[in-house]
Amino acid sequence: QVKLVESGGGLVEPGGSLRLSCAASGMISSVLVMGWYRRSPGKQRELVARILRGGVTNYGDSVKGRFTISSDNASNTVYLQMNTLKVEDTAVYYCNVGGYDFDAWGQGTQVIVSS
Repeated sequence: QVKLVESGGGLVEPGGSLRLSCAASGMISSVLVMGWYRRSPGKQRELVARILRGGVTNYGDSVKGRFTISSDNASNTVYLQMNTLKVEDTAVYYCNVGGYDFDAWGQGTQVIVSS
């Protein structure tokens, strides 16, 4: 069983920055993808960013140029650096880690962007 532990959410003013972390532990086979999704009230879950094995990254259109995803493969940890945060970035952010035989989700961490 794979367990994900997220941290780094909180309250920040518009224009501010936050860094989310997600550490994976357990019986982890080869990791193929690590990423972040978010869900805002009344909206469907959407991709924020993901990083594939080999380093290829994908970003949601609304965060391109502001968010950066990175990973530490040795520790199975994925990070999301969020800069120039906007009110519309307010959401619960979920970590996702997938491999050949597993697809794990974190419990979610709340990000609130408000003045």
